[in-house]
Amino acid sequence: MNLPLPVSAVMTPPAGGSDHGYDIHLNRGGINSIDIPNGDVSVEIGSTLTLCFINHGAPIHITANTSNASMYTEFFHENMYVVDTSVLAIPINRDSREGFFDLDIIAGYGAVRTGLRVQIIPVQRLRPTVQEEFPLQPVAHGRPHLLMVMMGISLIFYSAWLYTKTEFLNIAAFLFLILGALYTWYRQE
Repeated sequence: MNLPLPVSAVMTPPAGGSDHGYDIHLNRGGINSIDIPNGDVSVEIGSTLTLCFINHGAPIHITANTSNASMYTEFFHENMYVVDTSVLAIPINRDSREGFFDLDIIAGYGAVRTGLRVQIIPVQRLRPTVQEEFPLQPVAHGRPHLLMVMMGISLIFYSAWLYTKTEFLNIAAFLFLILGALYTWYRQE
Protein backbone atom coordinates (compact mmCIF):
# COMPACT_ATOMS: atom_id res chain seq x y z
CA MET A 1 0.00 0.00 0.00
CA ASN A 2 1.49 3.35 -1.02
CA LEU A 3 0.81 6.12 1.44
CA PRO A 4 1.00 9.76 0.46
CA LEU A 5 4.42 11.33 1.02
CA PRO A 6 3.57 13.35 4.17
CA VAL A 7 2.17 10.25 5.88
CA SER A 8 5.02 7.92 4.87
CA ALA A 9 7.79 10.49 5.36
CA VAL A 10 7.35 11.04 9.10
CA MET A 11 7.57 8.00 11.34
CA THR A 12 8.70 7.34 14.88
CA PRO A 13 11.63 4.92 15.18
CA PRO A 14 12.00 2.35 17.93
CA ALA A 15 13.33 3.56 21.26
CA GLY A 16 17.08 3.87 21.27
CA GLY A 17 17.65 6.25 18.37
CA SER A 18 18.53 5.77 14.75
CA ASP A 19 20.60 2.90 13.41
CA HIS A 20 21.28 4.54 10.06
CA GLY A 21 20.98 7.91 8.43
CA TYR A 22 21.94 11.26 9.90
CA ASP A 23 21.11 12.59 13.36
CA ILE A 24 19.90 16.16 13.84
CA HIS A 25 19.82 17.26 17.48
CA LEU A 26 17.16 19.73 18.65
CA ASN A 27 17.22 21.84 21.85
CA ARG A 28 20.68 20.51 22.79
CA GLY A 29 22.45 23.88 22.85
CA GLY A 30 19.47 25.95 23.98
CA ILE A 31 15.84 26.60 23.19
CA ASN A 32 15.04 25.98 19.49
CA SER A 33 18.68 25.10 18.71
CA ILE A 34 19.36 22.87 15.70
CA ASP A 35 22.62 20.90 15.51
CA ILE A 36 23.17 19.42 12.04
CA PRO A 37 25.90 16.99 10.89
CA ASN A 38 29.25 18.54 10.00
CA GLY A 39 29.79 18.87 6.25
CA ASP A 40 27.48 17.75 3.50
CA VAL A 41 25.03 14.87 3.75
CA SER A 42 25.45 12.23 1.03
CA VAL A 43 22.76 9.95 -0.37
CA GLU A 44 22.85 7.52 -3.27
CA ILE A 45 20.65 7.85 -6.33
CA GLY A 46 17.54 5.71 -5.89
CA SER A 47 17.88 5.34 -2.11
CA THR A 48 16.30 7.17 0.81
CA LEU A 49 17.78 10.00 2.85
CA THR A 50 16.96 9.31 6.50
CA LEU A 51 17.13 12.19 8.95
CA CYS A 52 16.57 11.36 12.62
CA PHE A 53 15.48 14.36 14.69
CA ILE A 54 16.45 13.85 18.34
CA ASN A 55 14.91 16.29 20.80
CA HIS A 56 16.83 16.99 24.03
CA GLY A 57 14.34 19.41 25.56
CA ALA A 58 10.70 20.46 25.48
CA PRO A 59 8.59 19.37 22.49
CA ILE A 60 9.38 21.47 19.44
CA HIS A 61 7.69 22.32 16.17
CA ILE A 62 10.06 22.22 13.19
CA THR A 63 9.70 22.63 9.46
CA ALA A 64 11.88 20.98 6.82
CA ASN A 65 11.60 22.31 3.28
CA THR A 66 13.54 22.61 0.08
CA SER A 67 13.18 24.83 -2.94
CA ASN A 68 15.65 23.27 -5.37
CA ALA A 69 15.11 19.51 -4.98
CA SER A 70 12.50 18.87 -7.67
CA MET A 71 15.09 17.21 -9.94
CA TYR A 72 15.96 14.65 -7.23
CA THR A 73 12.88 13.99 -5.09
CA GLU A 74 9.18 14.67 -4.76
CA PHE A 75 9.76 16.01 -1.24
CA PHE A 76 9.05 19.70 -0.85
CA HIS A 77 7.86 20.57 2.66
CA GLU A 78 7.15 18.86 5.99
CA ASN A 79 5.92 20.21 9.33
CA MET A 80 6.80 18.06 12.34
CA TYR A 81 6.11 18.19 16.04
CA VAL A 82 9.02 16.41 17.73
CA VAL A 83 8.47 15.21 21.28
CA ASP A 84 11.39 12.77 21.64
CA THR A 85 12.54 11.35 18.30
CA SER A 86 11.13 11.54 14.79
CA VAL A 87 12.41 10.29 11.47
CA LEU A 88 12.06 12.09 8.16
CA ALA A 89 12.60 9.85 5.14
CA ILE A 90 13.18 11.61 1.83
CA PRO A 91 13.15 9.20 -1.15
CA ILE A 92 15.56 10.05 -3.98
CA ASN A 93 14.34 9.31 -7.51
CA ARG A 94 16.01 6.46 -9.40
CA ASP A 95 16.33 8.55 -12.55
CA SER A 96 18.17 11.39 -10.79
CA ARG A 97 21.56 12.66 -11.82
CA GLU A 98 24.51 13.50 -9.63
CA GLY A 99 24.16 16.89 -7.94
CA PHE A 100 22.93 18.54 -4.75
CA PHE A 101 20.01 20.33 -3.15
CA ASP A 102 19.60 22.43 -0.02
CA LEU A 103 17.35 21.40 2.86
CA ASP A 104 16.26 24.15 5.25
CA ILE A 105 15.30 23.25 8.82
CA ILE A 106 13.36 25.90 10.72
CA ALA A 107 12.49 25.97 14.44
CA GLY A 108 10.76 28.46 16.69
CA TYR A 109 8.33 29.53 13.95
CA GLY A 110 11.12 31.07 11.89
CA ALA A 111 13.34 32.30 14.72
CA VAL A 112 16.06 29.70 14.08
CA ARG A 113 16.94 28.54 10.58
CA THR A 114 19.74 26.27 9.43
CA GLY A 115 20.63 24.80 6.08
CA LEU A 116 21.87 21.38 5.12
CA ARG A 117 23.41 20.57 1.73
CA VAL A 118 22.42 17.13 0.42
CA GLN A 119 24.83 15.63 -2.13
CA ILE A 120 23.27 13.19 -4.59
CA ILE A 121 25.97 10.70 -5.59
CA PRO A 122 26.11 7.65 -7.87
CA VAL A 123 25.50 4.25 -6.31
CA GLN A 124 29.11 3.03 -6.70
CA ARG A 125 30.72 5.72 -4.54
CA LEU A 126 29.29 4.76 -1.14
CA ARG A 127 29.38 0.98 -1.50
CA PRO A 128 32.64 -0.94 -1.23
CA THR A 129 33.74 -2.93 -4.23
CA VAL A 130 32.95 -6.63 -4.38
CA GLN A 131 36.58 -7.59 -3.67
CA GLU A 132 36.62 -5.54 -0.46
CA GLU A 133 33.26 -6.77 0.82
CA PHE A 134 33.45 -10.49 0.00
CA PRO A 135 36.54 -12.72 -0.15
CA LEU A 136 37.50 -13.93 -3.59
CA GLN A 137 36.12 -17.41 -4.25
CA PRO A 138 38.54 -20.09 -5.52
CA VAL A 139 38.45 -20.71 -9.25
CA ALA A 140 38.95 -24.20 -10.67
CA HIS A 141 41.93 -24.52 -13.02
CA GLY A 142 42.08 -27.70 -15.08
CA ARG A 143 41.03 -30.46 -12.68
CA PRO A 144 37.51 -30.75 -11.27
CA HIS A 145 37.14 -30.34 -7.54
CA LEU A 146 36.99 -33.64 -5.64
CA LEU A 147 33.56 -32.79 -4.23
CA MET A 148 32.18 -32.39 -7.76
CA VAL A 149 33.68 -35.73 -8.77
CA MET A 150 32.14 -37.42 -5.73
CA MET A 151 28.77 -35.82 -6.49
CA GLY A 152 28.97 -37.08 -10.07
CA ILE A 153 29.79 -40.63 -8.96
CA SER A 154 26.99 -40.45 -6.39
CA LEU A 155 24.54 -39.31 -9.08
CA ILE A 156 25.51 -42.23 -11.28
CA PHE A 157 25.05 -44.72 -8.42
CA TYR A 158 21.71 -43.17 -7.43
CA SER A 159 20.43 -43.24 -11.02
CA ALA A 160 21.47 -46.90 -11.28
CA TRP A 161 19.64 -47.63 -8.02
CA LEU A 162 16.46 -46.00 -9.38
CA TYR A 163 16.67 -48.25 -12.41
CA THR A 164 17.71 -51.55 -10.78
CA LYS A 165 16.49 -51.16 -7.16
CA THR A 166 19.72 -52.70 -5.88
CA GLU A 167 20.15 -51.36 -2.32
CA PHE A 168 23.95 -51.43 -2.48
CA LEU A 169 23.88 -48.68 -5.15
CA ASN A 170 21.74 -46.41 -2.95
CA ILE A 171 24.09 -46.90 0.02
CA ALA A 172 27.15 -46.28 -2.19
CA ALA A 173 25.62 -43.04 -3.52
CA PHE A 174 25.02 -41.83 0.02
CA LEU A 175 28.55 -42.76 1.15
CA PHE A 176 30.17 -40.97 -1.81
CA LEU A 177 28.22 -37.79 -0.95
CA ILE A 178 29.29 -38.00 2.71
CA LEU A 179 32.95 -38.62 1.77
CA GLY A 180 32.96 -35.64 -0.61
CA ALA A 181 31.44 -33.37 2.05
CA LEU A 182 33.88 -34.52 4.73
CA TYR A 183 36.86 -34.06 2.40
CA THR A 184 35.73 -30.51 1.56
CA TRP A 185 35.09 -29.70 5.23
CA TYR A 186 38.44 -30.88 6.55
CA ARG A 187 40.43 -29.56 3.59
CA GLN A 188 39.55 -25.95 4.58
CA GLU A 189 41.32 -26.19 7.95
